[in-house]
Amino acid sequence: MKKLKYITLVAASAILGLTSCKKFLDINENPNDPTSSEVGFVIPQALTGTAALTVTYNTYGAWQVGYTSNAGGFGGFGSQLTYNYDATSYTGVWSASYNNLEDYQYILNETDGKDEWSYFNAAARIMKALVFQMLVDQYNDVPYTEALQGLGNTTPAYDNAEDIYRDLYDQLDMAIATIHDAQFPRPLANSIGTADVMFNGDMTRWIRLANTLKLKLLVRASGTDVFNGVTPTFDPAGFIQDDVIINPGYSNAAGKQNPAWQTYHSSFAPTAGNSRSIITTHYVVGFYNANKLTDPDRAAAVYRGGVNPARNQTGEQVNNPPAPANGPVWFSGNGSTYAFADNPDGSSPDKSAIGVLKGRNMGQPLMLLSEALFLQAEARMRGIISTGDVTEFFTDGVIASFRYLYKNSLNVIAPNPLGLTDYEADALAYMSVNANNPSNPKPYLTDITEATTDAQRLEAIITQKYIALNMIHGHEAWAEYRRTGYPAINNTTPLGQYATFVSILSEATTVDRLPGRILYPSTEFQLNAENVPGGVTVFGSYVFWDRRN
Repeated sequence: MKKLKYITLVAASAILGLTSCKKFLDINENPNDPTSSEVGFVIPQALTGTAALTVTYNTYGAWQVGYTSNAGGFGGFGSQLTYNYDATSYTGVWSASYNNLEDYQYILNETDGKDEWSYFNAAARIMKALVFQMLVDQYNDVPYTEALQGLGNTTPAYDNAEDIYRDLYDQLDMAIATIHDAQFPRPLANSIGTADVMFNGDMTRWIRLANTLKLKLLVRASGTDVFNGVTPTFDPAGFIQDDVIINPGYSNAAGKQNPAWQTYHSSFAPTAGNSRSIITTHYVVGFYNANKLTDPDRAAAVYRGGVNPARNQTGEQVNNPPAPANGPVWFSGNGSTYAFADNPDGSSPDKSAIGVLKGRNMGQPLMLLSEALFLQAEARMRGIISTGDVTEFFTDGVIASFRYLYKNSLNVIAPNPLGLTDYEADALAYMSVNANNPSNPKPYLTDITEATTDAQRLEAIITQKYIALNMIHGHEAWAEYRRTGYPAINNTTPLGQYATFVSILSEATTVDRLPGRILYPSTEFQLNAENVPGGVTVFGSYVFWDRRN
């Protein structure tokens, strides 16, 4: 499903050289013998593309789960407030995903069967699986087996989402086997090395990522029969042990700053980006300001204003406050304006900003350690994995969330004006204070040993995941809400500010007043109409693992 499938065949030949991977073809004398300069250039480009892709997905998901809301003084939000999406809504989720997948497919094509390129091949296969799962989790059935063939097939068939999930699991196993078959850890002549802007060629970390993605597939599909008959197996390397961060060298330079910063803080120019039109919501702030839970430390790290940031009830257009004049809601650093002066390396003026937006040079998280630990907690509870302790995974997940937020733009814990460095002590105090608060009706949300049922344990795990993913991976929080119904919301009318993240202008006809999915983009109906699934609606169609099916 190359970008070429979105254009006419007449125009295809004219712009072939402009597609994301094909621009490298002119340096190959023999396409069957890839050169290190070519494949070595594509892998960092592809990983950097995935980093930007996570921001596109977060922007979409953040609106669905109450991480973002409409700020005062701005209009034109339209379907973001009503959820009545059409085929032009969030089309970048689709197009950017397939554009990124082209790069990984190109690497696979050029390295297939060439042992000396095994590490490149395995990395591309793992990342292809990651992006395809992201796609399926938004659209359900998508082109897969016939996709990414360029002019070889401009109208690819759509595959069943359950079949894709099962094959992604197998592809991840194949990638792990490829690494081992390369006689890991013997360095290869064409070792991926510094071309790997995520793990710097550490193939053990690639195996751990593949294991963790396998676990995510199993957990997300746990309410279905997709993996019936499959005995889960994982490489002894285990799961990821740190936040997975992509950083190709983001810096204080035009076109080179971190994509989340570009989107939510300011451009290099600098001018304020989307940050001037969006703020956070009462609902999510309730997990920090004692309405639901008390969490002043993470609130201080995440928000300008701490437990009292600019916030709104989504859809409110009269009494909604404006975004702060001195920086976006999610920047807790010292910069006084959107155009604050950076250090030459792109960090904040005192190199001490922490939280979600740490600086122009911050790496882009692909997967948080906290997410992986919460996945393991749920997997252990469900019996998907047989080792480890649910309570320990849960506790470590909360600690890992504090740790990521306390890191600065250089990805280290360092002194900062907020005085937030002892992440473990602060996390343990947070869990204890909330669990022992006599006015807290759900002490198990921070102390899972207080849970008496698996439903309560699941609510605790997903709620803490929701907090950890706040404005980092909104799409993952949205997927988990659709799958589990957590964090819990109360849609009793009139909609309470802290009770629900549902827009007061919602036109959804679903029980929870939220959409089921976004629609296939208009380009598919124009160029691949014979294969696009029919009868798909925003309020009545769901991804196969959605609890509302």
